[in-house]
Amino acid sequence: MQSNEPAVSNAPKRTPWNKGKLVGAKPPLRPKHVWSIRTKLQVEGRARDLAMFNLAIDSKLRGCDVVALKVEDIAPSGRAVDRATVRQKKTGRPVIRTDRTNASVGGRIHQRRQQKTGRVLFSGRRGLGRCITTRQYARLVSEWIASIGLDPSLFGTHSLRRTKATLIYRRAGNLRAVQLLLGMATYCARKAG
Repeated sequence: MQSNEPAVSNAPKRTPWNKGKLVGAKPPLRPKHVWSIRTKLQVEGRARDLAMFNLAIDSKLRGCDVVALKVEDIAPSGRAVDRATVRQKKTGRPVIRTDRTNASVGGRIHQRRQQKTGRVLFSGRRGLGRCITTRQYARLVSEWIASIGLDPSLFGTHSLRRTKATLIYRRAGNLRAVQLLLGMATYCARKAG
């Protein structure tokens, strides 16, 4: 004889890891948010954070590339150059940093110049000559975003990378230019090369 009752499982129900969380791409910051964060960091006198924020926005680098920057990448001769090319870890393609961040980065480089060459630009607590972790960087980004009254769960480190690219695309409407700035290879370029 068969029972019509469903089998009862004693196993507890597992909740998915992403239940209630936003998944997918996080939006870029708006210009007013960028200026709010810059102003707040300047007023609080947080030179390292300001230099890191400006570099992240202006260079359009991923978080792992921002934290791994060395003084020589930005200032090969000991002084911040107007245009510097940095290779991305993920793709190996170059990304160009422009002159907008020279003021904040120049002070950071001046602090680091007294140390040996080969030093990272943003050192962490892990030891002398070692960069901050990407997790520490993500916590800093969340702190910056929360400091201006935004929800940190809506934005992330990649939001900083996408901010300038989004502004350029809105002004020019040229997707290929944005792809070049971000160091991306399009499907056609990959296929041809």
